[in-house]
Amino acid sequence: MLSYNDLYETLRKEKYSDQLQQLTKSFILDVGEYFREKKEGFEMTGDMFSDSVLRAKKQFENSKAIFRELMLRRKKKILNLVFVAAETGIMKRDFSNMLDFEKELFEELVKAVEEGDGKMRDMMEGVSEKDEDINRMIVTNEEVEEIVDMNGNSVGPFKKGELVNLDSKVAEILVSSGKAKFIDV
Repeated sequence: MLSYNDLYETLRKEKYSDQLQQLTKSFILDVGEYFREKKEGFEMTGDMFSDSVLRAKKQFENSKAIFRELMLRRKKKILNLVFVAAETGIMKRDFSNMLDFEKELFEELVKAVEEGDGKMRDMMEGVSEKDEDINRMIVTNEEVEEIVDMNGNSVGPFKKGELVNLDSKVAEILVSSGKAKFIDV
């Protein structure tokens, strides 16, 4: 059973260490149970203004503040690990000291930072998402009548074997219907 002193000691260790501290797998459940028991303890007492009830309420409020600070410190450490992992590629440091939901958070944040870095690199190289697949080159397998593209403009007609540069969505429709095939450049 978790106690106020256990919670305080956990925060103290987390506070004075640069490394993420090891917590039991059931730590969050234990804290939840501790909070429920504390709250039930002072709510069942008939005299809401007795010294013992007031002390219990104060300890309960302090426990919640300690827990919030503990989780905040752990989040900050995880964010620092995300930055290190994104820059160096090293991801396993302190991974074993994370709770399951912290591991998921870590992995999602690393993925998001890497995607952001990729988009930044693309922008620096002049590649934008809009430019990537606007047009595709196709060669027609048969005669294609005049069609309407995605912007409402008429394109075509095209003769069999004609090389055509079309909007990628229109080209995909023609290829999937067997009327053309992509030309890989």
